[in-house]
Amino acid sequence: MAMQDGSYQRLRAAGCADEVAYVQACLRLFFAPRASTVAGWADMPAPAISASAAISAAPAISAAPAISAANVADIARLNKVAVFLLKALARAPAGAAPPELLGWLDGYRRRTMSMNVACLGDSMAIDRVLRDRQVEFVFLKGPLQQHLLYGDHFMKPSGDVDILVSPASFAAAREALRSIGYEVAGKSRSVWWVRFLGEQHMVREDGARASTVDLHHRLQQPGSPSPRDTDGFLRRKREAKVVAGAAMPIISAADTLLLSSISVAKAFFNREPCAGYVCDVRASASRLSEAEQQAVLDHAAEQGLADTLLLGLRAADVLLGAAGTLLSERAARILARIDNADLFHMVIAPWLSSLRWPQRRHVLWELCGREPVRYLAEAGWAASADLSRRIFERPVADEPARGETIKIIGGAATHANER
Repeated sequence: MAMQDGSYQRLRAAGCADEVAYVQACLRLFFAPRASTVAGWADMPAPAISASAAISAAPAISAAPAISAANVADIARLNKVAVFLLKALARAPAGAAPPELLGWLDGYRRRTMSMNVACLGDSMAIDRVLRDRQVEFVFLKGPLQQHLLYGDHFMKPSGDVDILVSPASFAAAREALRSIGYEVAGKSRSVWWVRFLGEQHMVREDGARASTVDLHHRLQQPGSPSPRDTDGFLRRKREAKVVAGAAMPIISAADTLLLSSISVAKAFFNREPCAGYVCDVRASASRLSEAEQQAVLDHAAEQGLADTLLLGLRAADVLLGAAGTLLSERAARILARIDNADLFHMVIAPWLSSLRWPQRRHVLWELCGREPVRYLAEAGWAASADLSRRIFERPVADEPARGETIKIIGGAATHANER
């Protein structure tokens, strides 16, 4: 697993079936139609949370005495869905959440707002300098995307500004960012970062806070299928007025769905919790008409990401309930050897020692559409990347996590950045 903190060990030891089901119930409530949710609570079943509720169809929330607020907070933080829980519980009956959990969620929301306001300010400065230098670019993820998906800039904490440029413009974009005080972080200077990951971290120290930009010219790590035409994300970009009336370039609606699915696949390979990305998949897909859904399937196939898209969609159906759409019908076949219960836990609770993870090469084979030529190309690229990492990457001491630690009845819930 690529990233861990003490919460993994605590959650693994505790099991937390009830807390995982509680988080899922909140997420399903968040995505339930508002009218039927508010008006129809009396008709909804509300059993005590148990492991059997993990993949049930109807949202049902009950603050059973066994629920640990600390464990719920850790699960929500690691999956980047704490604000989703806060908004869902605002629509739930009184007593559906332990008071200490509501207090922590409210504090998390306030810290997210502070972090994302700073991120938006950084984005506007970056937008100005890249436009002035005539560097074509587009913003990825972050508060700009959150506003378009949820009508709210503050759904998930964003500690970095992610931007995409073409490989030909990468050096020019880096110099433009240096002109306003950003410098390449030491860990991302290597060939492995620039060539194989296709990105560099750039940091600007600004008094009490550091501003970070992730400058990309690729959109997937080696070991997962990459888009065939990354520059297409730039050609299809749209301008959206999302900050103080300013127009900012962001990726298209179809590419937002694809990028969210790419993030799910990346987390799946790294065995990281990814419910926040799965929520983005559902929010993106729910905005599409049936004709647009077919167009997205065609678009994903052109990019070589058809099965990556289906993995994101199936994960959304397992976590949030099947949408009964064309996309859901197509998604049911991907990674069919993994049953729904295991896939659910791989998405939201990958720390469980009981999970039977498929070998990464088998997942890559599926995501390459079982096409031998594509598979060999992607596997060869991953092997080259691994060799480069062994040669050029030197181990460094772990950096302390940014943000503060909030303790809740014996547990810890660190405010993590969105990546």
